[in-house]
Amino acid sequence: MRILIAIGVRRQKEAGAAGVALNHAVELEKLGHRVQCWFLDDVFKGAATPQRLEALMFASAVAKRILKERSEFDVVNLHAPWGGVYGIWRKVFRPSGTPPYVMTMQGSEERYVRTMRIEHRKGRAWHFSWKNRLWHRAYHQTLYDWSIRWADYGVVANREGWIMAELKYGREPGLIWYVPNGVEERFFATREYKDAGPLSLLYVGTWLDRKGVHYLADAFAILADRCPGITMTVAGSIASEKEVRAHFAPDVGESVRVVPFVERSEMPGIYMAHDVFVFPSLVEGMPLTLLEAMATGMPVVTTNTSGMADIVEDGVNGRLVPPADAKSLATAVEQLQGSSDMRRQLGLAGQKTVRRYTWKQVARKLEKVLELAVRNDKR
Repeated sequence: MRILIAIGVRRQKEAGAAGVALNHAVELEKLGHRVQCWFLDDVFKGAATPQRLEALMFASAVAKRILKERSEFDVVNLHAPWGGVYGIWRKVFRPSGTPPYVMTMQGSEERYVRTMRIEHRKGRAWHFSWKNRLWHRAYHQTLYDWSIRWADYGVVANREGWIMAELKYGREPGLIWYVPNGVEERFFATREYKDAGPLSLLYVGTWLDRKGVHYLADAFAILADRCPGITMTVAGSIASEKEVRAHFAPDVGESVRVVPFVERSEMPGIYMAHDVFVFPSLVEGMPLTLLEAMATGMPVVTTNTSGMADIVEDGVNGRLVPPADAKSLATAVEQLQGSSDMRRQLGLAGQKTVRRYTWKQVARKLEKVLELAVRNDKR
């Protein structure tokens, strides 16, 4: 098949969404397909103006370009929320020879809105006042609505988003599929589990309110008091060290290390240099960092929501705690501090679990949906 993958983010391996598209492309090419990828910087040579309409402008530019180059592709895989404009054009105006549209989406916008409204009431949402919510509903949610409603087929990276997309939009069973994210083979490693001494914790991800960073900081304050010598690294925060440290209690400052940007090639070493992965996110699709940490044999503590609950089974291959609960997060980490056997058991079980989530296996699932779209479009 001749496949186009388009996503409205910059072509950057360190970014999660871009990493998904790039890994899909690599593995689909290994399967014998010809793949083109269009990123934000492939479509816009400079910054989109006005910036707040960038998503709509990218979606429109991609639709125009596909229509112009329609003979080059058998199928287009457009990530939400950037596929709706093409989907509407294809279904409403029915231009001849246009390739079928397969949507890819990470998770549920409905989950994001509900979660951040709760956080806003607590004073822990940074940009979710009524004006932000109104703009989100009128603009961002509309683009997602179009992307889901007008797709020929779709894939969603977590089960909650998959079910929501099918039921809310009345899509027939078999048109939207659950296709999880994956992990690169180079993250699988043999880990040593130390028997004694304080743990070194690791959080990897952008420093955002929706990722539960307030509860991470609160939990670490509890742990610093209960587990002397414990340390934490915040890697890939994008936010400056000063911004991140402002969330932590002053008396634990020296125990927290902040690395705002990490090269992709350095990530396996970052995971292997730490003992426990702590990921308190409130809403996600399926986080690549969680899969990567588990691949290194690292025991993980994360929240019982979104894509995390698709992968982690509490007490079997990791620890699940309630979202927005710093005390439970701290208690789970403290239990791992006291038992190297538990860390080893959960770490090895987690590594075994994500052996089923390599990009090679994920690409075959995506390939199946793309083939269905092409075959049914010809009918």
